[in-house]
Amino acid sequence: MGFLKTYSSMFWLLAGIIAGSIAGLIFGGHIAVIKPLGDIFLNLLFTAIIPLVFFAISDAIANIEAGHKLGRILGVMSLVFLGTILVAAFLTIVAVWIFPIHQQVTLVKDVNLEQPGNWGEQLVRLLTVNEFYELLSRKNMLPFLIFSGLVGFAAMRTGEKGAAFRQFLRSGNEVMKDILTLIMKAGPVGLGAYFAYQVGTVGPQLFGTYAHSLGIYYGFGIVYFVVGFSMYAFIAGGIPGIRIFWKHNIVPTLTAVGTGSSIATIPANLRAVEKMGVPQEIGNVVVPLGATLHKDGSSISSIIKMAVVFAMFGRGFDSAAVILMALGVTVIVSIVEGGIPNGGYIGELLVMSVYGFPVEALPPLMIIGTLVDPLATILNATGDNVAAMLTTRFLRKRAMAVS
Repeated sequence: MGFLKTYSSMFWLLAGIIAGSIAGLIFGGHIAVIKPLGDIFLNLLFTAIIPLVFFAISDAIANIEAGHKLGRILGVMSLVFLGTILVAAFLTIVAVWIFPIHQQVTLVKDVNLEQPGNWGEQLVRLLTVNEFYELLSRKNMLPFLIFSGLVGFAAMRTGEKGAAFRQFLRSGNEVMKDILTLIMKAGPVGLGAYFAYQVGTVGPQLFGTYAHSLGIYYGFGIVYFVVGFSMYAFIAGGIPGIRIFWKHNIVPTLTAVGTGSSIATIPANLRAVEKMGVPQEIGNVVVPLGATLHKDGSSISSIIKMAVVFAMFGRGFDSAAVILMALGVTVIVSIVEGGIPNGGYIGELLVMSVYGFPVEALPPLMIIGTLVDPLATILNATGDNVAAMLTTRFLRKRAMAVS
């Protein structure tokens, strides 16, 4: 019952998609009459994402306590987070090269995806805007993230004078997360209408790309969970490190499956890392921040999503420039996505913004994100435990002492 209750929203979403798909097969092009329902749902998401991102990023940074020792822990922790995210992303790219996702459906025609200007101009446009109101557009997600981070950093630096503002950010974050939860209650209807329209007008071949991409995600994700995490544990503590990690990682893994949330797994993770030999002053920093900032599962899904949408719009996912940009976007996506169910939709908007994909690219990204959520949550949540072990290893400049 606990499992069904935890993932009930996902099951309802899948039920809506299946029902819409069947309706599309039955009624064909006539099903286009319900397309506005899908458009309304997407528009609600678009309007909620911007304030949600602002409060989530600003609140996370504003409430980090300052201190020399903490600063050193944060520095090493950040390098560990970045390293594991990039490793997961690069290995996923290799998996996509080995098992390529070919274009099977075109959702729109004659879409101009080129970005004008030289490299310098594109960099300026990618990182900044010249008017404040332009930050509020989903087309400028990366500049908005940078601004949100600056607000959070300034709120942290102001100390006692900024206490009221930090509380405002914390409260706003909770309110906006609940708004997203309310909007997602309409997900079964909204995405059901979208799929009904797509299946009715494009055809059932739409599902070929999803089936292939899900096979790659779950196949590679399981290998990364077992082999990748074991290798990280070996780096942290040798063979004993592997044993102690898996011995105490069972409860956090089951907690992640049962709750569907990285945030909800924090208590189990804190108890686990202590038993793994991670000092309390390190575990209490790495685990809570990791729930928001460190997501190997999201890194893997981000690459899969990009490969799928590139295939759908007939673009190659193999050039050096595309790969480097994909790695950069993946790092940001992994940081942006909150430790809550449905948090991946924020990152999906960033993918659309950076690569210039039209609005039609969002639903496929959302569908894949929903279907990979159980394994992604396990990787995201329990990856913080092995990250805490690695942080301890590098801070002490020697292998962890584990029993």
